[in-house]
Amino acid sequence: MKAAAYALGAALVAVGLGGLLAHAADTRPLGWLAWFAGVVIAHDFVLVPAVLALAALLTRAPARYRTPARAAAVIGGILALVSLPLVLGFGRSSANPSQLPLPYGRNLLIVLSVIAIAGGAVIGRRAWSARARRTAGDTDRDERPS
Repeated sequence: MKAAAYALGAALVAVGLGGLLAHAADTRPLGWLAWFAGVVIAHDFVLVPAVLALAALLTRAPARYRTPARAAAVIGGILALVSLPLVLGFGRSSANPSQLPLPYGRNLLIVLSVIAIAGGAVIGRRAWSARARRTAGDTDRDERPS
């Protein structure tokens, strides 16, 4: 099954590269190569170190808080990385104001805020549940005869 998935992936990559080279005048292969190199650099030198630093910071946090914090950070980081070209305005043209017409930086901050609030809400709910369980456990011990 894995070999079939690899073969399908390799075939799709070959089709993409064939199309890129067949339309070299329109697609500018060197531009694509620079874009892919940028993706590799962003992944290896920005995203991975940030995720590893976050993981190191969260090792001392209780396990029930680590998962939502990691999920929020990874989702937010990948979203920010993917939307970076829009935020920086790559492709914007003064001749065509309908290209990239939205305030992408503000919108990214709004979405990242929602992700942070959702992650904080999950962590808060878990903390509240743990505290409620501890309080219920203390009450049960107090009511038992000695």
